[in-house]
Amino acid sequence: MGHPSLSSFGYAVEDLLESIRAWRLWTLLGWIEIRQRYSRSKLGPLWLTISMAVMVGTLGVVYGALFGQALNNYLPMVAVGLVIWVLFSTIVNEGCLAYIVSANYIRQVRTPRLLYIFQAVWRNCVIFAHNFVIVVVVLIVFGVKSWSVLIEFIPGVVLLVLNAMWIAVLVGLLSARFRDLPQIVSALMQVAFYITPILFSGEMLRGKHHWIVDLNPLSYLIDVVRQPLLGVAPPDLSWVICIGMALAGWILALAFTGRYHKRIPYWV
Repeated sequence: MGHPSLSSFGYAVEDLLESIRAWRLWTLLGWIEIRQRYSRSKLGPLWLTISMAVMVGTLGVVYGALFGQALNNYLPMVAVGLVIWVLFSTIVNEGCLAYIVSANYIRQVRTPRLLYIFQAVWRNCVIFAHNFVIVVVVLIVFGVKSWSVLIEFIPGVVLLVLNAMWIAVLVGLLSARFRDLPQIVSALMQVAFYITPILFSGEMLRGKHHWIVDLNPLSYLIDVVRQPLLGVAPPDLSWVICIGMALAGWILALAFTGRYHKRIPYWV
């Protein structure tokens, strides 16, 4: 495929800036999609929060008993982990379809390409805000372990979203060309759920099996958000890895966008 020229990369950067400046458009489109999805529902997006709360309670009690964990420690870990994972996985999965479902706009209106990725991310951040109510309730019930590190979860969420976004940019572009990719990505995300420390922690895999956590980049993304909420300061290595992934990933995503942006209208 070759290396993208500087002009192509420059176009991608300009496309990114234009998409950011068009924030009114992608936030409006995201709101419209949420309202259409729950147009005749009394509770609307709160149904997502209710279903998430049921899942957290069920998995927390069942797996806590299976692993022999104290509920006051295990349930907050599972609650935070699941809410974070849903945000990350849905951004990636819906990123696969970002260009495909917006084909009519792309063919008929000249808009920045990354605008449709921002639309998917915004929509899922709104849903995340609803689901985060569960985390707040859990922290109220079981107590905040450390107020001094609690605030660190905010930059953790930012890094998580930035990494999810560059992955969504790549898979969205590739899915427009290869229509089987969304199913492949969905299957891979299901596998990643079970090998990422969401229902378990790194401390539960001591010894020779700890490499499952050490070599999994997603475990560091989960930790920089979850550990501050659980009262533990994430190690410096986690921050370095997450920042490094975000920088390298965005360079790669912008390079691909700049090289293949003209082909998107023909692919979709």
